[in-house]
Amino acid sequence: MQKLGIVAGLGDLPVSIAREQVDSGRDVYVFKLAGFEEEKLSPFPGETIGIGQIGHLIKRLKAEQIDQVVFAGIVKRPNFSDIKLDLRGARLLPKVLKAARHGDDALLRVIVSELESEGFPVIAAEDAASNLRAGDGLLFGPAPGDDALADMKKAARIAGEIGKLDIGQGAVVCDGLILAVEAQEGTDRMLDRVANLEPEIRGNLSARKGVLVKRPKPIQERRIDLPTIGPATVRLAAEAGLAGIGVEAGGALLLQRAEIEALCESHDIFVYGFSGDWE
Repeated sequence: MQKLGIVAGLGDLPVSIAREQVDSGRDVYVFKLAGFEEEKLSPFPGETIGIGQIGHLIKRLKAEQIDQVVFAGIVKRPNFSDIKLDLRGARLLPKVLKAARHGDDALLRVIVSELESEGFPVIAAEDAASNLRAGDGLLFGPAPGDDALADMKKAARIAGEIGKLDIGQGAVVCDGLILAVEAQEGTDRMLDRVANLEPEIRGNLSARKGVLVKRPKPIQERRIDLPTIGPATVRLAAEAGLAGIGVEAGGALLLQRAEIEALCESHDIFVYGFSGDWE
């Protein structure tokens, strides 16, 4: 029987992957990254490992007879001066520091390459949990009107442009006006900023308008860090007065779909999947 190694940060994504794998009869082993341990992963077999312990990770992957590896969950960029390195991590550090200057995606590619050089295939989260992948067209909630579709198209174009520069994956547009772009603060804090903007330039609970779009960076290693939408994203978008959320079909993950659907219905907000070349 195949065994999946999950290198896990915070959030529901690694939990969803672990549950689906176990439910399908596959063994999992979870490597929780030190400082980013997700409590919901405690029922699954595994251990905590330091970010700089690359050699130890590879040794444990071999010992556990892992067939494939998936990276999942939220991990903030570390302070490299504080990382405790093992011998392999120390040898890799110059390459990691050089890649870090080119953005998070380049940094992730170095780590993926190191594992694959040892014979561990790294798979995408949606390959480990295929039910998470966002489809095409209206996914939840009411159908977007023409104004919302126009805002979505512009937000998709903006998200693509900031993604080329490795800035972020998301943007919010309302009535053609760019209200926010996502950077290192993440989607939740970006939506908090939108909710605190002047009421006259954004939607409200009784007259929703504007759209959040999340899509992969064009330069992105798609096996790692695809945009993720969960119930919290929908709640915050609703609180910000937005009409809906757009995601790139096949390029985003949807967590806890039943709860997302219920929230979309109760808040009258949509989730829509657009094609990658839509804009």
